[in-house]
Amino acid sequence: MKLPIAVQLYSVRDETEKNFAGTLRKVAGIGYKGVEFAGFGNLAAKELKKILADLDLVPVGSHTGGDLLTERLDEVIEYNLELGNKYIVCPWYKLESKEDILKASELFNGIGEKIRAKGLEFLYHNHNHEFKKYDGEYGLDLLYKDIKNGNMEAEFDTGWIMYAGENPAEYIKKYSGRCPLIHIKDFASTKKPEYTEVGNGLLNVKAIAAASEKAGSKWLIVEQDECKGSSIESIRISFENLKRMGLA
Repeated sequence: MKLPIAVQLYSVRDETEKNFAGTLRKVAGIGYKGVEFAGFGNLAAKELKKILADLDLVPVGSHTGGDLLTERLDEVIEYNLELGNKYIVCPWYKLESKEDILKASELFNGIGEKIRAKGLEFLYHNHNHEFKKYDGEYGLDLLYKDIKNGNMEAEFDTGWIMYAGENPAEYIKKYSGRCPLIHIKDFASTKKPEYTEVGNGLLNVKAIAAASEKAGSKWLIVEQDECKGSSIESIRISFENLKRMGLA
C-alpha cells in the first residue's frame, strides 16, 4: 500500500507568512493529505486543529528548534497534544565534533523521554553535516547509537543523504522500524545544493518509497528548501510528479 504524501510547510514559507490558513487551503487543493509544520502562524492549537479538520488535512509533524525543546518543552508538548500532532522533530542541531554528538545524544535522550511520557514521539531530521566520520562511523549513526528505549527516532531527509554520497534507500533499510517520517527532497546536482522539485532531479524516489513502506514508515513528506519560482507551483509539480510515478 502506497504511503500518504505530506508537505513540509517550510517549502512555502513565503506564502504562510502572508496567509497561513489560505496556504493550507492551497496545499489541500493540490492533493496533499498532510502537513508538517515549521511554526504555527501564531494560531492557537484549537483554531489550527479546526482549520485542518475543515480541509481534511492531517498534522504529521512539527519542526521545533533546539531553543524551544530545551527552554519551553512543556509548552511544545501541550500545543502538539491539543493539535493532535504525534511527531515533534528537531530540524537541525550543531554537530561539528564527536563531543558535540555525544552531548546531543544525552540531551536528546532526556527530551525524548519527556515527550514519550506524554504519548508523543521525538524525531531528528538530518542534513549532510552528520555524515562526517569519527573512528569509521558517521556522526548520524553515533547520534542514534546512544539513544535509549526509543527516546528518539529518525526523520530521514533522503535528499541530504544522497547529497552526502550515501544511498537513501539503504539507509532507510538499515533503520527499519525507526523512521516513521521520510523527507523526499530532490537535488539537480550533488556538487552544490541545487534544489529542485521532487522527480525533477537525481533522487531515486521509487526506491525510497519502496524502502520506506518495508521499513514501516508512515508518511512521505515533500520538502524543497528553495524554489526558483512560485513555491506553491513547485510543491504542485512535486505532487504531480509523484502521481505520475504512482506514488500519490
